[in-house]
Amino acid sequence: LEARGLHFRPHFWLSDEWFCPDGVPGMAIPFYLAHPRLCRLEQSQMLEVEGGTREWCLKILRHETGHAIENAYRLRRRRRRQELFGRTSKPYPEYYAPRPYSKSFVLHLDAWYSQSHPDEDFAETFAVWLGPEPEWRTRYAGWPALRKLEYMGELMKELAGQPPLVVSRRKPDLLSRLRRTLRDHYRIKRRHYGLDHPDFYDRDLKRLFSDAPEHAGKPTASGFVSRIRREVRRRVSRWTGEYQYTIDQVLADIVARCRELNLRVAGPEDEAKLEFITLLTVQTMNYLASGRHRVAL
Repeated sequence: LEARGLHFRPHFWLSDEWFCPDGVPGMAIPFYLAHPRLCRLEQSQMLEVEGGTREWCLKILRHETGHAIENAYRLRRRRRRQELFGRTSKPYPEYYAPRPYSKSFVLHLDAWYSQSHPDEDFAETFAVWLGPEPEWRTRYAGWPALRKLEYMGELMKELAGQPPLVVSRRKPDLLSRLRRTLRDHYRIKRRHYGLDHPDFYDRDLKRLFSDAPEHAGKPTASGFVSRIRREVRRRVSRWTGEYQYTIDQVLADIVARCRELNLRVAGPEDEAKLEFITLLTVQTMNYLASGRHRVAL
């Protein structure tokens, strides 16, 4: 911010998740980042720690700063902002259906998050703009999203040296005021990121594995999937941008269904693993494309 000539400085507080409340020029940081033991708890419950690495944390901080600076200078009221990004009054969806190949949006956080809402599009564009200009000009050359980045540059140049219009230091949902137990917190969070398996699992699993009597002596499909579970979960999460916890719910359903159907690995396990990763990726992408993908932040 200083390098860009911006006087604005957001304030921070601990809460139960990452967020920037409407009208507040600051952001909440999840409690688990305050201590390594809490990070390990988050990892054990959710299979990943959102913002748990320096790179990931900085990405989210830049994103949330985009929300905070928009609040600080009341930028949502500007006509050009509404024309490029859309209106803030558009309801936030519980789920959104991203278009992975769209060039109208920047790519910053995972899962094409800029497509979820106009406010997220603005925050993601700010986060990218805050990086080195030669990099984003090269990456987004020829993209409609470049117009948004150039507008962001014009807007921030106008704000350089200007004091914020909103100076509130409110801290909604401050950790010390929350009364939910860790047990309840993780029960609700795990349920939110859970996923019901589609009806067509059986068909796909029977194509990949076998229930034929002649393969009764072969390794069980449930055991096979359990052995490769961690590896495929990480791979599919990286490729799709979906939460590892969500993918693990699919895997848990698959393991259970393989056991119920008494499926076996009939062919070479190396080939079966590659085919299974493809199957799981397609299933995950089907959920992303169906409009049931969960908004992460």
